[in-house]
Amino acid sequence: MTHQEIISKLPYSKPFLFVDDLMEVDENGVVGSYTFDENLDFYKGHFKEDPVTPGVILTEVMAQIGLVCLGIFLLDDTFNKNTTIALTSTSIEFIKAVFPNEKVSVTSEKIYFRFGKLKCKVKMTNVSGEVVCMGEIAGMII
Repeated sequence: MTHQEIISKLPYSKPFLFVDDLMEVDENGVVGSYTFDENLDFYKGHFKEDPVTPGVILTEVMAQIGLVCLGIFLLDDTFNKNTTIALTSTSIEFIKAVFPNEKVSVTSEKIYFRFGKLKCKVKMTNVSGEVVCMGEIAGMII
């Protein structure tokens, strides 16, 4: 499955699609990127005078790239429109702020995938290579 095919199978659309590109995908992990457009609606109120990307959105970016894209790859042909994806747990440490128009990369390493549950170690970095946030994310794929 190509990187573009994986992205096309994501169950999200704009304005809630947070995957621009996948650079690497294999059975052990994924690397992808996303650029935060300054016109995204949440920047209007978070914060009014100095917009910053909310941590919940950073978590969502890591989940979409690091968990869902990897899950689609691992399921391959068994992933279809009837497949359900649900986030089950997160443990994320936030280190640096992410601002409008900033590009981030997410690296995910599979911890395990068994009984429909995928758990990954995830890390988000900015274009300078600085860690923005990191932790573990798990989800059910049924």
